Amino acid sequence: MVADPPKRHPKGAAAAEPTENGVPALVPVEEPGASRGGCCRSRDQVRRCLRANLLVLLTVVAVVAGVALGLGLSQAGGAAALGPARLTAFAFPGEVLLRLLRMIILPLVVCSLIGGAASLDPSALGRLGAWALLFFLITTLLASALGVGLALALQPGAALANINSSAGVTDAVEEAPSKEVLDSFLDLLRNIFPSNLVSAAFRSYTTFYKIREFNGTQVKMPLGNEVEGMNILGLVVFAIVFGVALRKLGPEGELLICFFNSFNDATMVLVSWIMWYAPLGILFLVAGKIVEMENVEMLFASLGKYILCCLLGHAIHGLLVLPLIYFLFTRKNPYRFLWGIMTALATAFGTSSSSATLPLMMKCVEERNGVSKQISRFILPIGATVNMDGAALFQCVAAVFIAQLNKRPLDFVQIITILVTATASSVGAAGIPAGGVLTLAIILEAISLPAHDISLILAVDWLVDRSCTILNVEGDAFGAGLLQHYVDRTESQSSVPELIQVKSETPLAPLPSPTEEGNPLLKRCPGPGGDADTCEKESVM
Repeated sequence: MVADPPKRHPKGAAAAEPTENGVPALVPVEEPGASRGGCCRSRDQVRRCLRANLLVLLTVVAVVAGVALGLGLSQAGGAAALGPARLTAFAFPGEVLLRLLRMIILPLVVCSLIGGAASLDPSALGRLGAWALLFFLITTLLASALGVGLALALQPGAALANINSSAGVTDAVEEAPSKEVLDSFLDLLRNIFPSNLVSAAFRSYTTFYKIREFNGTQVKMPLGNEVEGMNILGLVVFAIVFGVALRKLGPEGELLICFFNSFNDATMVLVSWIMWYAPLGILFLVAGKIVEMENVEMLFASLGKYILCCLLGHAIHGLLVLPLIYFLFTRKNPYRFLWGIMTALATAFGTSSSSATLPLMMKCVEERNGVSKQISRFILPIGATVNMDGAALFQCVAAVFIAQLNKRPLDFVQIITILVTATASSVGAAGIPAGGVLTLAIILEAISLPAHDISLILAVDWLVDRSCTILNVEGDAFGAGLLQHYVDRTESQSSVPELIQVKSETPLAPLPSPTEEGNPLLKRCPGPGGDADTCEKESVM
């Protein structure tokens, strides 16, 4: 029996040399970089890490630099020193980013949902949709409960009970009558079923009121009208139903499904190009918004407790509640998942729009967090429409804040009303800047609070709304990650997907073709090349 010669260590730790008696001996071999203590390897690792996370680092640095630049310009005079023309030019790079992202929203949402719905089995589509809606509902309820609890504990409106006007904000909200709760939900249903798909791409339906005399009394008459703003809820519903219809067509609908999938892939290429412009646009978006604000110090001094309550609630829900839910179901590190979507979160802070962040979020969860295209492009557009954890939490805090401001104690029934109304109204909230403020009037109407105090909320909405957007898109991403884990676990329990995977990776030897069952009068004869399928002749009986 002859022993095998010793193999060289992969890192070159030892080599075999023959001795006088022919027996190989191990001789240590020094690595080229060993004398330098592995500095080159560590330097290469740092360089690879920086290259892999370059876009994330640039985006975070852009947010910090934008805040510093905005505060510096505010100290130097702010908008008054710059003037309207220079302020517009200063904010122009951020405006370009917003326009690019909004340009991508329509083709991305429609094509991704049609392709996603068409690629999933109807039963799987129903299960995924049900699990997604259940997750979004539970997290929104938890966010609403957290907001109410923090507002009742910290009492942000108690110190401002005698303040009746906001600093530097007009009372334009007082002019319009408050919207009824029933009309708000009817508008939600009307937008789910748009009368014109083309107009739904840039207009949505809403109810407004006019005061008219009726039998000597003033009556608030509801009137309907279409206003500027994409009806993304109606487009989402149509795209899902249209994708299911294409799948029902079978082979006849495959060509159109391939068209929408290719359209979506091309759109994602455009998104990858826009992502590299995002840091520059975010820097000027954040800085321009801070420069536009007047008396930033006074606003923070007077409404600091309200801002602290909102930001603390968003931090607890985003850094503890959502990661804990993700960890309990997946047993994976949630903060590594968060690091993978850091670019999308920074973009959400800069744009203050969950719809505008949707293209970048799809890119991040697919490339950095391992979520499949079928899951992300089906769930994320739905989440951007119906999942508003940050908006629900902010609305609950604002409702309790306004109640404390007016010295109105809240009983148990009113608190439950706030929770239910905030959860339901956040579904129809537009994924645009200040979209949550528009639905706050519904909650105030439900508990009979004056709507004119919304002007106080508008004074600091530029900051709170950005925190809301971060929490909204984070909840969407965690929902996609949970559904991906659910799909992976379901497939691992089934043997069919494993067999398909083995067949695709390892080509098997061709098996002999079985004898077909058919006409007994026909028998096969070998052709010139030995192929039995080349000719057929009628047998003679």
